[in-house]
Amino acid sequence: MELTALEIAQLVVGIMATGAVAGVLAGLLGVGGGIVIVPVLFWVFGWLGIPPGLAMQVAVATSLVTVAVTAVSSARAHHRRGAVDLGIFRLWAPFMALGALAGGALAGFVSGRVLLAVFGTIALLVAWNLARPQTRILAPALPATPGAQPAMAGGVGLISAMMGIGSGTLGVPLMTAFSVPVHRAVGTAAALGLVIGVPAALAMIVAGLGVEGRPPASLGYVNLAAVALILPLSVLCAPLGARIAHALEPVWIKRAFAAFLFITSLRMLWSAFA
Repeated sequence: MELTALEIAQLVVGIMATGAVAGVLAGLLGVGGGIVIVPVLFWVFGWLGIPPGLAMQVAVATSLVTVAVTAVSSARAHHRRGAVDLGIFRLWAPFMALGALAGGALAGFVSGRVLLAVFGTIALLVAWNLARPQTRILAPALPATPGAQPAMAGGVGLISAMMGIGSGTLGVPLMTAFSVPVHRAVGTAAALGLVIGVPAALAMIVAGLGVEGRPPASLGYVNLAAVALILPLSVLCAPLGARIAHALEPVWIKRAFAAFLFITSLRMLWSAFA
């Protein structure tokens, strides 16, 4: 597909703007910037003529790299405010990493339509959760039953890796449902984003080596050009989102983002089953 100079410029600006929005959301809501990056990159690669299945795999892998790097910036900002629970981090991190490694390997080998279906379904549930007036509390503390929290962490890692997102999208509502204060849940999830992004991205790099039809400047399934455009603004804007999160209760932002996610999830599900 031949692009004009204007179309290339619009593409570059659009992807960079996506990085800025993703960074703010990663710090603000703890949902992980990947939930914005993945659908945008999927549509961009589709527009460039990449088949839908392959476009989704490249979008997921590319997002995982940006999630890992942005997590460092976001987590530092939250840690300075005392909002990272190191106890939860130390317990969850190894099991989440194992789940993410398995999820990255699955994402590299299953059909791209499976990834679309997983993303669309989970995004729909996340939209519903964000739109709710308040979080339902399941218990006064995280479960003490042996194996319960490792299973929770591993499950979050597995599903998040297959979606190309950080731990916040699933981890924050899970932690708050067990009475972890929301700011602490957001900060801890931000730190755990690195634990998901690194092993899952490495698995997808290995799985994508030698696959034909990938966009130019790709390492495995990771598109380095998109990473270079997204990361600078994503990293710069993550602390801004963290500052906003500690300054106010972003109810209306949550609801607006829930509407965006609802529409996005339906479009992804349509692409999966069309």
